Amino acid sequence: MTAVTGSDRRTDDRYFTRIASTPALIERAEPTVWGGPEGGMFGAQELEAHERDGFVQVPQLLTAEEVAGYAAELDRLATDPAVRGDERCIVEKSSNEVRSIFEVHRISDAIARLVADDRVAGRARQILGSDVYVHQSRINYKPGFGGGGFYWHSDFETWHAEDGMPLPRAVSCSISLTENFAYNGCLMIMPGSHRTFVSCVGETPEDHYRASLKEQEIGTPDPDSLTALADRHGIAMLTGAAGSATFFDSNCMHGSSDNISPYPRSNIFVVFNSVENTSVEPFYAPARRPDFIGARDFTPVPR
Repeated sequence: MTAVTGSDRRTDDRYFTRIASTPALIERAEPTVWGGPEGGMFGAQELEAHERDGFVQVPQLLTAEEVAGYAAELDRLATDPAVRGDERCIVEKSSNEVRSIFEVHRISDAIARLVADDRVAGRARQILGSDVYVHQSRINYKPGFGGGGFYWHSDFETWHAEDGMPLPRAVSCSISLTENFAYNGCLMIMPGSHRTFVSCVGETPEDHYRASLKEQEIGTPDPDSLTALADRHGIAMLTGAAGSATFFDSNCMHGSSDNISPYPRSNIFVVFNSVENTSVEPFYAPARRPDFIGARDFTPVPR
């Protein structure tokens, strides 16, 4: 494993990945918080926590009534034959259970309204210091007794390599519709890991997205890099009640385990990218991923 600084980079792109035979740790050059607390829902302390840790939690973003309504919407979508037959619907590798439904803000009017809500998009604008557009949206289902996990990864590594996102100026919002326990596959993040980009090994295959949406292998960090980050930063298990939300930086090292408990874990997941950071051609992939995974419509979310 190689530690790399800006002056040592091996390509014109600072965040190179999937081109070397050994992994590398590259220190981030950009800020995490681009805006300020003025007129926004996040206060100075919350923005400082996001800058320091790479994430910040909102304990009660949704009311109990809203949680019930969105949970019913998720059930409706998962059982709709038209949605199940759409390529945007991904099923579990080992079963026919729905794993994720992508571009859900274009499928569901209710979720589209939530995405544009100031509690959600407004906080993203605050963090990114600009107007934002939706780079990706999805709902994740993790049923009890078999919901699959997500191995450790940095979203920015994939979005940079395969979608052409230039810089880590994007933020994800995960809104819980079920209670998140330590034992039902909750989100895990290494606090502070967003300051280090892990360059991965292995070239991107053609149509890699088809396999990676069920189980990612290319673009996942090596054990030594993960151990170094975990030793440096530790691992936070993000539990919380239904209706809570977590905003986290695109370069956070995060993952979740399989859910072998009886208790499901489902969430609405929205990625906001700055309109000043729109995607170009992929940096380290033979072709773009479909638009429903990495958007090419950069229209700002309306205020």
